[in-house]
Amino acid sequence: MNTITTKDGTQIYYKDWGSGPPVVFSHGWPLNSDSWESQMLFLASDGYRCIAHDRRGHGRSSQPWGGNEMNTYADDLAVLLDTLDLKQAALIGFSAGGGEVARYIGRHGTNRVARAALIAAVPPLMLKTANNPGGLPIKAFDDIRTGSIADRSKLYQDIARGPFFGFNRPGAKISQGMIDWFWLQGMQAGHKNTLDCIKAFSETDFTEDLGKFDVPTLIIHGDDDQIVPIGAAALASAKLVKHPTLKIYRGAPHGLTETHKAQLNADLLEFLKG
Repeated sequence: MNTITTKDGTQIYYKDWGSGPPVVFSHGWPLNSDSWESQMLFLASDGYRCIAHDRRGHGRSSQPWGGNEMNTYADDLAVLLDTLDLKQAALIGFSAGGGEVARYIGRHGTNRVARAALIAAVPPLMLKTANNPGGLPIKAFDDIRTGSIADRSKLYQDIARGPFFGFNRPGAKISQGMIDWFWLQGMQAGHKNTLDCIKAFSETDFTEDLGKFDVPTLIIHGDDDQIVPIGAAALASAKLVKHPTLKIYRGAPHGLTETHKAQLNADLLEFLKG
């Protein structure tokens, strides 16, 4: 397996497909790099080098007790880009991975980055606060933590059967394959790591990080996203980055990398070609 070693000795797995301009993918919670396979297969077949890692504690990476927060996630991403000596890379982050991309740019700049894309991403801040009244109340995330501790397997099944893919909407065509896909990736991840990551993706404020974006940035979000509501996420982020292109997918759920993969793949290719 392809792995890198971070400063604290954590082994990070990554996949590296194709050749050409580099495109680096950061995945959502509680998933891993397999969640990007539809996009990676498409773009690698069109002349791009597609790289995706399993975040620490997720997938095939090791499961350290500590470092399960955005600063370390971003630093791990920096080790990946530095080790592979990637230049003029496009960084693409989905959900929590969008936070990872934002924090990477906030901490490490854009010397290695030519473009960025935030897909159904959590920035600038998911949690409802006095300064972020459109966010979600802390109870929403406490309920996820409670569900994880009580029955993590059932939690992932319930999320996949319900809001993640929009299967709880009237008339939705339910895919057992997508449910299994989500559940399997979640169960590959470490319990402590995914539990800590809930705080990381929900309570981290990426406002200052977004202000440091100085490369063309694509923002894509579904307007029926029940996991990361569009108002406090994509619509707010588009006001904070310097070069945004905002695309709203009508009726799309959070898991649009699968439910709307043809549309997303075409939009990513157009963006990368610039």
